[in-house]
Amino acid sequence: MNALLIYPEIPDTFWSFKHALRMIRKSASSPPLGLLTVAGMLPEDWDLRLTDMNVSGLSADDLAWADCALVSGMVIQRESAMAAIQRCKENGLTIIAGGPLFSTEHEKFDEVDHFVLGEAESALPALLADLKRGDAKRIYACSEFPALTRTPIPRWDLVDPTRYSSRNIQYSRGCPHNCDFCAVTQLFGHRWRTKSPEQIIAELDSLYDIGWRGTVGFVDDNLIGNRKKLKDELLPALIEWRKGKWGMTFSTQATLTLADDPELMEMMVRAGFDTVFVGIESVEEASLSECNKRQNAGRDMLEDVRRMQRAGLVVQGGFIVGFDNDTPAVFERLERFIQQSGIATAMVGMLQAPSGTALYQRLKKEGRIRKDMSGDNTGGTTNIVPRMGLESLSRGYWKTFSDLYSPRNYYARLRTFLREYRPRPARARLCGWHIVAFFRSLYFLGIVGEERFRYQGLLIWTLFRNPRAFPTAIVLAISGYHLRLCSRAPEESVG
Repeated sequence: MNALLIYPEIPDTFWSFKHALRMIRKSASSPPLGLLTVAGMLPEDWDLRLTDMNVSGLSADDLAWADCALVSGMVIQRESAMAAIQRCKENGLTIIAGGPLFSTEHEKFDEVDHFVLGEAESALPALLADLKRGDAKRIYACSEFPALTRTPIPRWDLVDPTRYSSRNIQYSRGCPHNCDFCAVTQLFGHRWRTKSPEQIIAELDSLYDIGWRGTVGFVDDNLIGNRKKLKDELLPALIEWRKGKWGMTFSTQATLTLADDPELMEMMVRAGFDTVFVGIESVEEASLSECNKRQNAGRDMLEDVRRMQRAGLVVQGGFIVGFDNDTPAVFERLERFIQQSGIATAMVGMLQAPSGTALYQRLKKEGRIRKDMSGDNTGGTTNIVPRMGLESLSRGYWKTFSDLYSPRNYYARLRTFLREYRPRPARARLCGWHIVAFFRSLYFLGIVGEERFRYQGLLIWTLFRNPRAFPTAIVLAISGYHLRLCSRAPEESVG
């Protein structure tokens, strides 16, 4: 069986970093981890090829070679997935689809022959067995939340290693919290399930052995779902593994409660974590209560962020506007908080209601679901009718987004961050593309960019005030270039 694994294109969005990637001569941030993991579950006698449409087109030669196509993606990739499926159907391929997009919207894809809904470790084996017998059904749904001890090492050999700026792995699935707008528990449940430390070390070894030296993202939705297990098992294994190894650093997602545990932060930094994304969501207590974000309520969130920064972590933040308790005054308060926090990468999006979530069910009963969710939580669109009105929400959103990523505000925020940030001594290996990226940034940001004087000033200031953070300052400046371009409002932003 010749199987073509297809990952649809992600449009130009906040997290695509396409403008920044061009500066460092990369095509995409990371390979499609889900498809590469599924590839490890397929029969050994299948011949596999990967087409990541973010780095290359879907070629006629690959379509002619293939017997079947395995398509996976997220909601934001809906349009590209539909186009890819249409081409596969025109070429007579058997089409198998799975992943978050199809687990929530499979009824919209009539041309797909077989669906794997939910986690592949649970649903895929039955499909493979039925395909072998020649009597496969159309839908195979996850019957349980499987133990991750079944999960294989991703097939990195299918990837062009030169096209990506980072790699991803996954340690856990599930989240104990119950935020009403979040689809994580719908897809993966509340029970926090993990791979063994031995599995994670094997995955890291597989990357190290093929020469990867760079960022590895732990794509867990909440790495600290079980602090004791993390401190007793995974982090000690990572600390031991890193002895004598240079070049890899880790990023992840966690809740603000990480700031309550200095020992955990210290262990994470020793283990190689240097970046953490936290869902702050709102600066309004009433809005936090509304969306059941109880873990953030009643906290000094500014001090939480500063404690993480002082521990050696670059804090990225997620924020949402458009809650029922939000008024037009929320935009100014949110912008002030972000500027004071020094969170350089602040993802601000309009509230959206993913299908199947508690928020979706409530708003559907109220007649406030407008259309399908776009999946782009920073694209200035929403699928709900907000209390403050669409026009007011859109106008306030785009002004805030644009203000945050103006050179004046962004570079002021970088200095605020660098005053607090206490990085550990670098363990990265200098690669050729790092040098290329630095000199290209000097040209595009430091000479021809509208931020040129601010970028030059930031480099000089950092060299004298926080020299260990110099590489981080360059990375954040390059990222800010992309985010500034994303913050430009379209002519018609109400949506």
